[in-house]
Amino acid sequence: MKVILVFMVLLSSALFAQDNAGKALGAPGCGPANQKFEVKTDSGQHQVTQPEPGKAVIYVIQDDRYFESHPRPTTRVGVDGSWVGAMRSNSYLQTSIEPGEHHLCASWRSFVGIGMGMKVAALHFTAESGKSYYFVVKDKWLRDHGPGDIKFEALDSDEGQLLASKFAFSTSYPKK
Repeated sequence: MKVILVFMVLLSSALFAQDNAGKALGAPGCGPANQKFEVKTDSGQHQVTQPEPGKAVIYVIQDDRYFESHPRPTTRVGVDGSWVGAMRSNSYLQTSIEPGEHHLCASWRSFVGIGMGMKVAALHFTAESGKSYYFVVKDKWLRDHGPGDIKFEALDSDEGQLLASKFAFSTSYPKK
């Protein structure tokens, strides 16, 4: 009887773990934990566009200047519980959003080493129609300085445009 009880507990634990694999990472902006992306960057393209009528545009920049390890992380970006794309190694992405309050998430998807600290960061903001917003994901890992870290911050639009002009444009596609 004990063997059957142990088997039932193990089986239900495995089913619960599979059910949670597709759930969000805890932050309101994140998408499913198991979503992967194919990422391509183009250092010759620096795309800055005007928002579509009735929409806003967000730019999310991945700044790896203080990440002294390889491989550098692939970072997924989520808006309101869905992934909108991914980027890697000093690049940025852009996406259109509806006006209103939004929850954003940045999450390292790729393995970046043992002892890495936070792998998820989040913030929220309110978008207005016709406006552009810039955010930066700062990935940090310095030799001999403890675990790595991820920070997600809003940027001044001038600073955001400057960083975007220096970093590669990222496009991504969900892996099946």
